[in-house]
Amino acid sequence: MAADTPLSDRLEDDDYPAYSMGRAAEMLGTTPGFLRAIGEARLITPLRSEGGHRRYSRYQLRIAARARELVDRGTPIEAACRIIILEDQLEEAQRINAEYRRAADEASESSRPGSS
Repeated sequence: MAADTPLSDRLEDDDYPAYSMGRAAEMLGTTPGFLRAIGEARLITPLRSEGGHRRYSRYQLRIAARARELVDRGTPIEAACRIIILEDQLEEAQRINAEYRRAADEASESSRPGSS
């Protein structure tokens, strides 16, 4: 997002890295170590400030909250991250399949005799 974009617009953007590691950990009720661990497991990849500090977006915080819920229920961090990644991949595959089905149904309807 361009630097000349108004702050209010950037803060409305789910992908804008608005939160420092400390603030993100505080919001999630966890530790910076937890955020580092889910980063190492490649669940989320925070952006870095010019000074090299991790910055998190609201979207990333929602993913981290999902991981925290699983960990709080006793799932190891690595397994929680893998579960979330697989859930997201499944959701994307289901969305793509639904699009293909819709397109196939539309093609089938338009090729029927008497359809115009």
